[in-house]
Amino acid sequence: MSRRPAPSEHPAPGSTAVVGDRVLTVPNLISFVRLVGVPLFLYLFLVARADVAAIVVLAIGGTSDWVDGWLARRLHQVSRLGELLDPLADRLYILATLLAFTAREVVPWQFTAALLARELLLLGSLGVLRRYGYGPPPVHYVGKTATFLLLAAFPILLLAAASPPIATATAAIGWGLAWWGLVLYWVAGAMYVLQASRLVRAMRAGRAGAAA
Repeated sequence: MSRRPAPSEHPAPGSTAVVGDRVLTVPNLISFVRLVGVPLFLYLFLVARADVAAIVVLAIGGTSDWVDGWLARRLHQVSRLGELLDPLADRLYILATLLAFTAREVVPWQFTAALLARELLLLGSLGVLRRYGYGPPPVHYVGKTATFLLLAAFPILLLAAASPPIATATAAIGWGLAWWGLVLYWVAGAMYVLQASRLVRAMRAGRAGAAA
């Protein structure tokens, strides 16, 4: 399994990407800006009730999801910090938006609970991996697709709530993207759990063989 280990972790077989330790890179700057957009969105949406501005911030944060990763590969600026910041920004956007939308009844709490349950499952598997000296697995394309669909759905759902004349069409599009994103989010979560299980079994088998 290809992953990026921390210095004290076991090296992953088959890992070929060149990862640097640079902090001040263009992709990392974009990721930092995306992170700043999270509290800005929450303020605009929950405090100022400036829904139009909140839609703009959410749309920019969501559609720029792929930019930092693409630039990192294009500019050969892949870094360990970037590999942490990119998924962190994605998760914070999703979680912050879900909680804010639930508070203002843009999405039902059941939808939020389904996504939060997946995050708890993933946190549990990451905790198990950490016990065996492994870091988080690499982001899978299924997970990236799910994240893209969810981040695309949220501003459309907010637009539907803020603009009643076009609510029918925008809500249909937004919920179509959101439900597909939810399904793929769980599929990606199941794939991460399976990867973690294989690593743990391999580690236990290795320890058993060494003790024999």
